[in-house]
Amino acid sequence: MKWSWKIGRFAGIDVYIHTTFLLLIAFFGFSYWVQTRTLTGVLEGVGFLLLLFLSVVLHEYGHALTARRYGIKTRDITLLPIGGVARLERMPDKPIQELWVALAGPAVNVVIAAVLFAYLVLTRTLVPLPGLPLTGGPFLERLMTVNLFLVGFNLLPAFPMDGGRVLRALLALRLEYVQATQIAASIGQGMAFLFGIIGLFSNPFLLFIALFVWIGAQQEASMVQMKSGLSGIPVRRAMMTEFKTLAPSDRLSQAVDYLLATPQHDFPVVDGGRVVGVLTRADLMKALAQHDEALRVDAVMRRDFETVHPGDMLEAALGRLQACDCHLFPVVQDGALVGLLNSENVGEFIMIHSALERRPAR
Repeated sequence: MKWSWKIGRFAGIDVYIHTTFLLLIAFFGFSYWVQTRTLTGVLEGVGFLLLLFLSVVLHEYGHALTARRYGIKTRDITLLPIGGVARLERMPDKPIQELWVALAGPAVNVVIAAVLFAYLVLTRTLVPLPGLPLTGGPFLERLMTVNLFLVGFNLLPAFPMDGGRVLRALLALRLEYVQATQIAASIGQGMAFLFGIIGLFSNPFLLFIALFVWIGAQQEASMVQMKSGLSGIPVRRAMMTEFKTLAPSDRLSQAVDYLLATPQHDFPVVDGGRVVGVLTRADLMKALAQHDEALRVDAVMRRDFETVHPGDMLEAALGRLQACDCHLFPVVQDGALVGLLNSENVGEFIMIHSALERRPAR
């Protein structure tokens, strides 16, 4: 994710913090300074925020480590002002697996709250919750309360919260996956509409939550419908078969000519009939800004690239394409280049396929 800094790698997963999170820390620090006018108050407020987001990171690790049990890797975890995001390479194939992955995050917060509750009881420092001020009560009890709030909020039956995935998984145990997703998304959008109405007359923050939930539900339903439309379709049906290639000895000026004369943005580099590299538009622009157009293509091309076979399933190929830092897959059969695959032509294939499905029967 852009504007993110890596703060560490734990259990084989990179953890990033988004730049906007620093603005949240500054806001909290300023708010506590206004309330307390002491450095101690500011440090306590910022410390509380950092411990809260440590709980969020552990929540995301609950998802990630449970997904790992089912052979699903996590690309990274990013801390945002609205919470954390664990980017799984894919969702679990079986509804029961998705159920456990979705529940694992809130379960971590339950454990954190339970440990804090036990400590407060043993030390006889527990304050009755109705009398607990969120900004001025005992530090650990506030942390316990917020973890319980995270459990309740995340289990709301609406995408992109965990509760939406729990609901979808439970429905998918009985229904077809696409239908289960559509029902769960509709329920989520209904909740978003309700939040919006309440927010208009009470808390404006609910309007933000309503928008967040509405968009998340819509995106989830669209993504699942797209995956369903690609199911069982091989790469050969969607790949480009008319394209330009470059040779390692070609000059960048040749790539510029192709870029201007064709709709193609990225070019496979072929030597002796075999693909030896890929030249992307971004790499070409960067090279032109630093070097002369007479520079050879093999000085700029990417030598580390992935390929697909024309018989591979399009759904899996698109997942790989979205997961990697690349724009193009050369389609290779028996060592020879037979086509190209990128997100744009997959999108065009989906539009054509959808239009054909809506065609009235004759």
